Amino acid sequence: MGHGHHHHHDHESAALPAAFDASVPDEALTPDQHSRRSMLRRAGLLGAGLAAAGVLTQPATTPAYAASGRRGNGFLWLAGDHHIHTQYSNDGKYRVVDQVRQGARHGLDWMVITDHGNATHAKIGVEKVNPDIRQARAAYDDTLVFQGLEWNIPAAEHGTVFVHPGKNEVAVLQEFETSYDGSVRKAGDSTPANEALAIAGLNFLAEQVQRRRVKDILMLANHPARKGIDSPHEIRGWRDATTATGRRIAVGMEGAPGHQAAGIEQPAGMGRARGLYDGSPGANSFPGYPLESYRTWGGFDWMTATVGGLWDSLLAEGKPWWVTANSDSHNVYTDTAKRGGPDSDFATNGRHTDPVYGGGIDLSEGDYWPGQYSRTHVGADGFSYAAVMDGIRAGRVWVDHGQLVSGLDVRLVGGGRWATLGGALHVKKGTKVTLTVDVALAGGPNWAGFVPRLARVDVIQGDVTGPVSDQDTFTAPSAMVVRSYDVHGATGTVRLTYALGAVDRPLYVRLRGTDGNRSATGLMGAAVDPAGPAIDVVGDADPWNDLWFYSNPVWVLPS
Repeated sequence: MGHGHHHHHDHESAALPAAFDASVPDEALTPDQHSRRSMLRRAGLLGAGLAAAGVLTQPATTPAYAASGRRGNGFLWLAGDHHIHTQYSNDGKYRVVDQVRQGARHGLDWMVITDHGNATHAKIGVEKVNPDIRQARAAYDDTLVFQGLEWNIPAAEHGTVFVHPGKNEVAVLQEFETSYDGSVRKAGDSTPANEALAIAGLNFLAEQVQRRRVKDILMLANHPARKGIDSPHEIRGWRDATTATGRRIAVGMEGAPGHQAAGIEQPAGMGRARGLYDGSPGANSFPGYPLESYRTWGGFDWMTATVGGLWDSLLAEGKPWWVTANSDSHNVYTDTAKRGGPDSDFATNGRHTDPVYGGGIDLSEGDYWPGQYSRTHVGADGFSYAAVMDGIRAGRVWVDHGQLVSGLDVRLVGGGRWATLGGALHVKKGTKVTLTVDVALAGGPNWAGFVPRLARVDVIQGDVTGPVSDQDTFTAPSAMVVRSYDVHGATGTVRLTYALGAVDRPLYVRLRGTDGNRSATGLMGAAVDPAGPAIDVVGDADPWNDLWFYSNPVWVLPS
């Protein structure tokens, strides 16, 4: 999107992208930059009190789990996607520049290229894709483009692994994939040895940062409930693996998977399931998971969508584990391109030939472009690679589908202090605490051509009960919806307040919002979740008719 500035590959922030910079006049923008600025204006994100890609919030007085480093007077909320495929994936199609161009067009500030780990990618692809990524960084310097890969986690599902750009980004990824990828090492079965290999892989990544070969690395689990093979104890193991090093590598999971168009009914669509969550238990699946865990709920993974479920059981331990939402873009619904000709020899070349015109609109695919439907919003302390990674690790993250809301400012206030997403409010026991939420509603049409309307916002609260004795625990009995706000008909920015009262025990709160089109009693009962997301119907699930947002938690820790 033009060449208004250069991205620094260190912790110092680069200048704002030209589309966000009010000192750059409209006539000086490229067409892509002008389109982006127009979108931000429609969303109300270039007015007073708002900046760049979202609402600015002040940092917590005592943030929990915040990464060390320089902190400014506020956070810049940057939209992104950490799960994107290209022609360097065996089942992909697009060039890197195609995905980056589309992500920039659809409003993303950062993206991660995550082609599938396998023997061919480890040997050829991980190195060959790097020049394409560097070219995309130069061509779209208003967009941060990370190199990563989709890790076949030994004994488990897939996960995004990505690195801070630098001279060793390819070498570190290639060494990791060669030694620790479940496909490369034929370590897919759920065995103790394979689970140990996954932990060893995370420790390897932490060691590369300690040795300063790369500045940072993150891992997030992808589509965790799809096959039922990410057991609760494995997730806890990944989360806790590198804490002794002082730098967490595995920090969260996809709260909502990609492939969101896959549930559109035939003949207008693929006719499968949102997220391609249409499977059933297999030989390596965790036996404790119920059958309904193999489906999405309002487009979100069962682990995230169930109030009092697995995600809440992790948060109840008082340890960080965040959720994101991504496209998993391989082949886009209603696109006109097809994979290059019959000479496309992936095994030999490590890539497919460039896509070509396919002769018509393709209704048989299940993906959206990056940013077209799913967005992960990160509170960064500036516009840089390091700032995005720090924001993700700190949990300053909220996610939405279909551009349901434009901005979210969440604060817990008490004792003269406050904290925001991912942080903890440290107060004296008995201090009165209040949750304040400002929701910037959608101010213009989304990429489906209509203005989404937020109908309700739910506050979910749970107690922090400490580490669990059974590492396969996936329930949290204290978590429940404690307040719901009807916001039908509201416009602009809505302020919501919820009084937690005098807090005498550690707890957390998180938020969820919906367009109100589809709801059902939650899996833990009406007393826990009276109107949660409904299970998505296989073969008939229009994603644009069922929109939700979720925030990550904020803790209150009285002493």
